[in-house]
Amino acid sequence: MSLTLHNFFRSSTSTRLRAALNLKGLDYTYMPYVLRRGDTRKPEYLAMNPAGLVPALERADGTVMTQSLAIIEWLEETHPEPALLPSDPDGRARVRALAMMIACEVHPLNNLRVLGYLANRFGADEAAQKEWFTHWVQTTFDALETTLSLDVRTGTFCHGDQSGLADLCLYAQVWNNRRFDIDTSAWPTIGRIFERLDAIPAFKNAAPPNQPDAA
Repeated sequence: MSLTLHNFFRSSTSTRLRAALNLKGLDYTYMPYVLRRGDTRKPEYLAMNPAGLVPALERADGTVMTQSLAIIEWLEETHPEPALLPSDPDGRARVRALAMMIACEVHPLNNLRVLGYLANRFGADEAAQKEWFTHWVQTTFDALETTLSLDVRTGTFCHGDQSGLADLCLYAQVWNNRRFDIDTSAWPTIGRIFERLDAIPAFKNAAPPNQPDAA
């Protein structure tokens, strides 16, 4: 299968999708974009993805898929091994809930578009943007840490001893947090899981510093 990944090295949504593709053992052509330069607002990109966002996954037949969680679910359905979701309904619901705590509660408030709007519309300087970013990370990570630490279903990773959908989101968000000097010391369970994930080549090779456009 020929795949082209349109992405930005520092984008957490791109990071989680890169890790998913790596876990599934799928090769892809890496197509970089610079968000602050407006690369995804150019007509040729908007013709492919009208939202002007990354990532987008382009298949050999020209089909373009958008939204990282939707693409990951497609990968799970078309390439079921190794599984990113548990086999039981309760387990799948829990993993999706953990993933959505990050993907739906942290990322939408802290992405580049939001930070840019805060700066341009309300004059938020770098310190104010960091305060905003940190507040929303702490709000959700406090709850996520409690959820993970008190549930016996948490194992080596977010759910049991096999990495999956929730781990993809956690790993990418922790890397994103580092841009604002937010470490994991306040969240020992999250920190432990991140360190285990970072030792897995599929995750490590998806990390922002290891991408060709990181320089």
